[in-house]
Amino acid sequence: MASTELKQSFKLEKTIESVYTGGKVCVSRDLTKIFTTLGEDILVTDYTTGQKLAELKGESDIITAFAVKPDGRHLVAASRSLIIKVWELENYTLVRSFKAHEAPVLTMEIDESSTLVATGSADSTVKVWDIDGGFATHNFRGHGGVISALKFFRPEKSKSANQIWLASGSADCTVRVWDLATSKCRGAMESHTSVIRGLDFSVDGKLLISGSRDKVANIWSTKDYKLIKSIPVYEALESVGFVCHGTLDSLIEHADSRTLFYTGGETGLLKIWDVKTGKPVHEQKKTAKVHPLTELLYIGQHHLFVTITHDHNIIFFSGKENLRLIKQVVGHTEEIVDLKYVGSEEYLAVASNSEQIRLYNTETQNCTIIDGHTDMVVCLASRTADGLLASGSKDHTARVWKVDVVSQPPTVQCLAICSGHAEAVSTLALSCRLDYRTLLVTGSQDRTIKMWDLTLAADDSSLKSIYTFQAHDKEINTVSFSPSDRFFATGSHDKTAKLWNTEDGSLVGTFKGHKRGVWSVMFSPTEPLLATASGDKTIKLWNVSDLTCVKTFEGHTNSVLSVLFLSGGRQLMSSGSDGLVKLWDIKTNQCSSTLDNHTEKVWALTNTPDETRVVSGAADATISFWKDHTQEENDLRREETEERILKEQELANRLHAKDYVGAFRLCLALQHPGKLLHLLGVIAESRAQDDKSVTGDPRVDDIFATMDMERVKQVLEYIKVWNTNGRHAHLAQNVLHLILRHKDASDLNEVPGVKEILTALIPYTQRHYAKLDQLITQSFLIDYTLEAMDQA
Repeated sequence: MASTELKQSFKLEKTIESVYTGGKVCVSRDLTKIFTTLGEDILVTDYTTGQKLAELKGESDIITAFAVKPDGRHLVAASRSLIIKVWELENYTLVRSFKAHEAPVLTMEIDESSTLVATGSADSTVKVWDIDGGFATHNFRGHGGVISALKFFRPEKSKSANQIWLASGSADCTVRVWDLATSKCRGAMESHTSVIRGLDFSVDGKLLISGSRDKVANIWSTKDYKLIKSIPVYEALESVGFVCHGTLDSLIEHADSRTLFYTGGETGLLKIWDVKTGKPVHEQKKTAKVHPLTELLYIGQHHLFVTITHDHNIIFFSGKENLRLIKQVVGHTEEIVDLKYVGSEEYLAVASNSEQIRLYNTETQNCTIIDGHTDMVVCLASRTADGLLASGSKDHTARVWKVDVVSQPPTVQCLAICSGHAEAVSTLALSCRLDYRTLLVTGSQDRTIKMWDLTLAADDSSLKSIYTFQAHDKEINTVSFSPSDRFFATGSHDKTAKLWNTEDGSLVGTFKGHKRGVWSVMFSPTEPLLATASGDKTIKLWNVSDLTCVKTFEGHTNSVLSVLFLSGGRQLMSSGSDGLVKLWDIKTNQCSSTLDNHTEKVWALTNTPDETRVVSGAADATISFWKDHTQEENDLRREETEERILKEQELANRLHAKDYVGAFRLCLALQHPGKLLHLLGVIAESRAQDDKSVTGDPRVDDIFATMDMERVKQVLEYIKVWNTNGRHAHLAQNVLHLILRHKDASDLNEVPGVKEILTALIPYTQRHYAKLDQLITQSFLIDYTLEAMDQA
């Protein structure tokens, strides 16, 4: 149940943003991190939570290849600048860089010992580098085209620690195997007719497999480097490799006694093949829409297959669980046009400039793709309580989905397809009440409203509307049901909002007053009020009973695109084209808080039923999660107040006990300049006759010797104010004298603003010490300090 306490503070808790824009993907061996190319940078993402851990900056150069050490300590990256950079992954710092080739590095491979990295370049050469030393150990020439694939292998029975093989594939359609111990080519293999895209050695090293875009996988003997078998795979390959024993035991009969390999390519499906028979033994089932694979990773230690699709999705399958999908990361998110919680407070449905709906687990950022529409989805509606989700699309239809988030991954069933609009379905809403029939209202760019009874969809998924009518003179942007479902409201580009009777669709009234189109309407959950957000930069609150405007909220600098009620109808939250989210107090008409994390239009707002979180989605492809911190801040303020009261009492006790040192420190901690000045006066009046201290108490003088520079600046600010009054200027000058005596000019120079304060004190020093012998000493001390600060 939503809290009715007024909210004062929301803080950004986390975001969902683009993590991959094409190129290389790596997963750490311990399965804790995902490494992806994001534009010119490399992004490090937490595998479990999906949150960004680090961003390795590429300095305006496109990343062409990168690899992560098997031990997880370093990442090696190459860019179009021809520079290789080595990043330390504990603190994400750049440790070394060096020039690699005369042309960009296009592929990279690190050996199992995490000491060597091989780079394949567009200059047709292969080089091997000592990662920690940053120097080349080998330079292999022989290919006649761009190097497109690399693979290390260390023979288990090798007598030499340096006995390592390196296989390389090229656009010249050849495969070569190099011996790092002798720096010679062990074998050159020709059979393919297109670029080599994948290489792998069998566990025992006796076999080498190569995959090409010529739709063939070749099996070679590493004894004589002769072709053993050429297996047609019927698709242009992007990845190929052998499968470790134990990975597919539950899926393929006698898997342990068979030599299996995997392929991935243009069909977008992971396939498993038997080397002996040359036949496929398993193929993933084809879903509604399959995108070609750009890469396929196999993590043998965890028996995982990771497919990277052409539309930038990263999908994890468990080989031990019949290739069950266990995680999907959406790499690139486009403009967010709408979002709604569905099924529970853990799942968020997102429409993002695509015909697909993305269902995010907000805790892990694992994503389920909902296919069905044939054109861009532009609006969503949901009922969290029963897992209903409705979507409207540019394909002129609305669809109603049943989302079951209990099963893992969540299952989604299409319950109804609502066809009939002549143009895009631009807005829709589900009825609120669960104890009555379930209604769906849709609004379209064709200016019509249609009402649908979803209880009639039990036997036929294709529904017919209950009624249809033209609602506005221009396209309809928004629709919303009242809490009782008795009415619904619409808003349009024609600058009006309208109230309709749900039962028969009759017009109840029109809300006129906005100067631009109405983008969002929302009923108050407790009062007969309707909020409207408009392109005229305002939000208006209307009395539903008499259609009058009750309040107008101004503060956005551009169109207001979305509005919702919070705190039992006592507050509003809005978002706009200015990239801001604002919280409003309805009673005072004031903006309580402004949330800023977007750079473009914030199209969508939604909140959890208990209102502990608000989510905003924007055209900058960012989803921001804002957590209500009002209670935490109230608790903190209460604790601070209680602590201050205790310190005030302690200060009074110390003054009474004439503990001037303790009282002085408390005055500084409490930031009480008035009480501090009074205390200095008390100390001065209690000075003993033989006391030579500046303040009247040598123990107080000693405080300035150990005072940190932030405290020094604080006291100097007090002195500047005290100096303006001749009655206590001498106390201020005494304190200033102590600061300048104990603090070096170099230390003072480190604190911003100190020099300006000292300069401002000079005229007051001269004025108040005009009749005293100390004038010369004090003025000289300030001038000397300022001069030393200039020199420093």
